[in-house]
Amino acid sequence: MALDKNQIAQRIAQEVKDGYYVNLGIGIPTLVANYVRHDIEVEFQSENGVLGMGPFPYEGEEDADIINAGKQTITTLPGASFFDSATSFGMIRGQHVDLTILGAMEVADNGDIANWKIPGKMVKGMGGAMDLVASAENIIVAMMHTNKAGKSKLLSNCSLPLTGVGCVKKIVTNLAVLEVTPDGFLLLERAPGVSIEDVKNATEGRLTIPENVPEMNI
Repeated sequence: MALDKNQIAQRIAQEVKDGYYVNLGIGIPTLVANYVRHDIEVEFQSENGVLGMGPFPYEGEEDADIINAGKQTITTLPGASFFDSATSFGMIRGQHVDLTILGAMEVADNGDIANWKIPGKMVKGMGGAMDLVASAENIIVAMMHTNKAGKSKLLSNCSLPLTGVGCVKKIVTNLAVLEVTPDGFLLLERAPGVSIEDVKNATEGRLTIPENVPEMNI
């Protein structure tokens, strides 16, 4: 059974450690804040100038003045702070963020990522993605394993314009958890009910499969 977006976020939340400063990209990554363990302290940062984001608000409790970089309404935790985007990018470029979680349209088996532009479609710009991938030491990608046409998004080479080169460390999809290694994608875990053959058929890039591949614990 392939995971839904919330389950992908739930699995990625297991990668968040006590004391981490974490930047959440637009899309599935924003859901990660909903699933972080309550017994650890984590500071979520958004490049529009927020440190100390909490889970999404309940319906009817939204504050339109408190938003993340994707213009979604958010909550803030006690001690949260607000600042201009120049300060925010100073944190990012100064490598003060321990973990960056991003969405992607394509990831190559050498860790290249394409997540900002589809040729022929109007976009306003790259936003903060290039700064995040250039400065982050630890990047995890949250994405669907295939596109709507059923074609793999885990490739030998990205076909879309790149956001960053050789920067992705780990990928969590609706089918599997994979690590990027010098030999390509290493299959670490598979979604409950998903077979190794399912992952192989959905992965175009180089894929190493260990003898034992456990199911995700979510």
